[in-house]
Amino acid sequence: MIDTLLGDIAVGARVRDAAGRVQSWLERRDARAVGVRARVLRAFLDEGIAESDLAGTTGYGYDDQARERYESLLARVLRAERVLARLSIVSGTHAIVAGLDALVPPGATLLAANGAPYDTLRHAISTAPHSLVSRGVRYVEVPRTGGGETDHGALADALRAHRPAVVFVQRSRGYAARRSLSIDAIGALVAVVRDAHRDAVVFVDNCYGELVEEREPLEAGADVLAGSLIKNLGGGLAPAGGYLAGSAETIERIAARVFAPGIGAGLGPTLGFGRALVQGLFYAPLVVAEALRGLDFAAALFAELGFPVDPRAGEPRTDIVQAIRLGSRPRLIAFARGLQRAMPVNARFAPEPGPVPGYVDPVIMSSGSFVSGATIELSCDAPLRAPYEVYLQGGVTAEHAALGAVLAADAVLRLDGGG
Repeated sequence: MIDTLLGDIAVGARVRDAAGRVQSWLERRDARAVGVRARVLRAFLDEGIAESDLAGTTGYGYDDQARERYESLLARVLRAERVLARLSIVSGTHAIVAGLDALVPPGATLLAANGAPYDTLRHAISTAPHSLVSRGVRYVEVPRTGGGETDHGALADALRAHRPAVVFVQRSRGYAARRSLSIDAIGALVAVVRDAHRDAVVFVDNCYGELVEEREPLEAGADVLAGSLIKNLGGGLAPAGGYLAGSAETIERIAARVFAPGIGAGLGPTLGFGRALVQGLFYAPLVVAEALRGLDFAAALFAELGFPVDPRAGEPRTDIVQAIRLGSRPRLIAFARGLQRAMPVNARFAPEPGPVPGYVDPVIMSSGSFVSGATIELSCDAPLRAPYEVYLQGGVTAEHAALGAVLAADAVLRLDGGG
């Protein structure tokens, strides 16, 4: 496969070395992937989906069978009492803010447990017009340790001092030098919360992490999850949407905020996309496993080229994001442009840095997905600020992610005078 992809590529020798190094790690990941696939298959078998369940409705969406079966499937997969999953929830940020708005009343405290959330969410919580803070929510952040880990001691102190209504946990790294949280790490964090302030609701941003491990955060003691349907759970097929998962009472409370009190989750058409949502969930474990294999190759390749990577090839992964520290603005731009050359859509375009709503710094992105914004498909993002890290995401096949990494590496190496 590698020789077929390479052609006249400046980093050819390094690519072959990386492929040799990563082979055993790719094989070792399979056991966890099998467990995830079995989990999702079991959910489908227990749910008993029929062809007639997939048609869906238009308009108000009364009695939309596709919606009801899809949400029931997700509840089984995520081990939730109930799930709210709708096309009208347009992003993970939308789902998270709606959930926080429903669960943190004015005058109460929202506590971010493991550092500042990613840029757009932090803006929505504290600095944007009509933010949660602007309507009276108190907001506190617990800084991470110098190594980017959750500071359990500082978290316990903040819980006792502020008695928050909700403790927010970001599972993935965002645009920061931080470690993504494993399910075990989330469980340890939850234990600190329960010991210091048992009544707080633990709310986990699950974006990029679904189906990477054999357990999900609700099984580690979290109360609510939120995320996007066009990332891991969409399997490359879901056309739009976001979700929230948790107890029946909590999800009904959030549904009243998302829609209207007294109506709650009773409405919402699937508009003919029920089949894509359900089929995407069925394929999702395979797609996530492919993304992880491709990211392992990218980590091995850029480590061979001398760039710091996190996680390193072969290390346990907890999300579908690979951080690569390139060290300069020109390299970020070269990486994004090289990656763009591998895209099935818009490959002829050259990404340019620019302003993105919710971000202080210019951001450069590379994407050519069939579903706009679907980061389970191959993409990268990089804010143009020190330490100049790029965040490589997804890849519905490992071969496509590998080709993207090769072309990105080639562009960086040529910029540096290699080849």
